[in-house]
This record gives sequence, C-alpha cells and structure tokens, in this order.
Amino acid sequence: MSIEKNIASASIAEVVDRILDKGVIIDAFVRISLVGIELIAIEVRAVVSSVETWLKYAEAVGLTVDPATA
Repeated sequence: MSIEKNIASASIAEVVDRILDKGVIIDAFVRISLVGIELIAIEVRAVVSSVETWLKYAEAVGLTVDPATA
C-alpha cells in the first residue's frame, strides 16, 4: 500500500491575485509609556487590495465621497 502526498502549491501570481481580489487589512496600535506617561503612540492602518475591491467595500461602509455633494 503506497501513501500519496498531495502538496498544493501556489505561485506568487496566484497569491497576489487572491490578495488583490479579497484584500488584506493590517490594523496595529502601539503605545509605549513609562510611569503612566505616554512616550510614543503609533497607529497604523494599511489596506492592500485592488481599487475595484476597495471601492466596493468602501462604498458599503460609507468611506467614499460623492463628487456631486463634496
């Protein structure tokens, strides 16, 4: 009886296509304080997606501005 391994590998193009299609959101908040005094605060929000995907979801949550009303 032989054991077959099925290794699914994806090319970099497939991975990039998937990320652009679905999108990736990175949200980070770092605060450094000493004895209750905030020394530094860093807030990072990054979105990686295609323009089409971003516009679709941004419109759904109200992040886009209509040029006629701006």
